[in-house]
Amino acid sequence: MSLRVTFVAAARGSSLLAERFDDDRPLDMAGWEEVQRVGRDLLSLAVAELRYCSPTPRSRATGDALGYAPLVQLALRDCDMGRWRGLTLGEAMAREPEAVDAWLADPRGVPHGGESLLAFITRVGNWLDTRPVGDGDRIVAVAEPAVIRAALVYVLKAPPATYWNIDVRPLSATTVTGRAGRWHLRCEGVPAQASRV
Repeated sequence: MSLRVTFVAAARGSSLLAERFDDDRPLDMAGWEEVQRVGRDLLSLAVAELRYCSPTPRSRATGDALGYAPLVQLALRDCDMGRWRGLTLGEAMAREPEAVDAWLADPRGVPHGGESLLAFITRVGNWLDTRPVGDGDRIVAVAEPAVIRAALVYVLKAPPATYWNIDVRPLSATTVTGRAGRWHLRCEGVPAQASRV
């Protein structure tokens, strides 16, 4: 028996240049417009037996707008960035360039006082591994792009540095299949309209 877990990336709450660590801002107008444009392509995922979301306002709003009525999962929260919470990467670099360099180089590092990249990947992977298994079970989870990147690193059993090489676009869907310890990435493509974001 195996699970089919589809991660849907939350619609954006800011421009990519203004993305902030551990961002808890709601969807902006562009995010709402994206949901309206692409949403119909993602509606079929609402048939999933289990529907979850990250606790961020934009993940909850995206899930609700898509008709998923998702349950909030604290384990799907973004990486705890400690004192860098709310900063952009550029702002953190301007304040603490050596600490940012150390954080980017060491997946176990916590120069910001929060959670290490490795701990974040492990937390998201543990959530995935503890989903209930049943024949044909389908799960949809609306999450921040960072959470989906962490899940993919875990599923692929890739080195933590791989996290920095995965691009997750708003409202893209990524599916993994399997069960605890035996996951597979399933590439199904992105709805044509979502690829324009």
